[in-house]
Amino acid sequence: MAKSRIKTEFKVNQQIVYPSQGVGKITEIFEKEFNGETVAYYKIYLEVSDMIVMVPVNNAKELGIRAIVEAAEAKKALNMLSEDFEPITSDWKLRYQMNLELLKKGSIADIAQIVRCLYNRSKVKELPIQERKLYDSAKKLLEDEISFALGKSAKDIEAMIHEKLEPPGAAQKVKHIIAQDDDDDDDFDMGDEEEDKKRRRSRDDDDDDDDSDEETESLDDTEEDFDEDDDYE
Repeated sequence: MAKSRIKTEFKVNQQIVYPSQGVGKITEIFEKEFNGETVAYYKIYLEVSDMIVMVPVNNAKELGIRAIVEAAEAKKALNMLSEDFEPITSDWKLRYQMNLELLKKGSIADIAQIVRCLYNRSKVKELPIQERKLYDSAKKLLEDEISFALGKSAKDIEAMIHEKLEPPGAAQKVKHIIAQDDDDDDDFDMGDEEEDKKRRRSRDDDDDDDDSDEETESLDDTEEDFDEDDDYE
């Protein structure tokens, strides 16, 4: 493939962040014909998913693709994890959409905000499955970017993130979360509860039927005994 002749923001072998996908590396910049026009593409290798994606150069900014931050900004994002923040909604669907939008914007501060929000929410109540996946994705993205920015292993960064979220001896920060009304969260699991209720009702109905059969058999036995006494007389 022909090497691109146009000026691009990123270079080959540069580490970048693709917010919805993870930290990646530009392995090639090339041009190809598309609908009669020559279009420049980035070929990006994403280690977390072991996948290669091709992104048009002109669409990269719209997709939130950006360079790895400098060390100072990475440290600032780490410190955000232990900062106070505004109360968050107990409506998990609204909360999910808000955090999903932050992930699409993709700045390291946005990603740190998602991790902080959902980690503290999980201390109040277990996260729904979709939110748990969003939390895991954001946390992994944060770990990888800070790892590259600070030149430390992902394992070391994971420990640093946990220490920021749970400072030794610090009180839990659940006081920052308005979560008394959890009806919206409960709706997420109502299906399982309804199934349990149906099963319990079904078992109760079966037990009632068994009791009814036993009572009928008992009456039949009594009638037979009564007839035998008449014959004897």
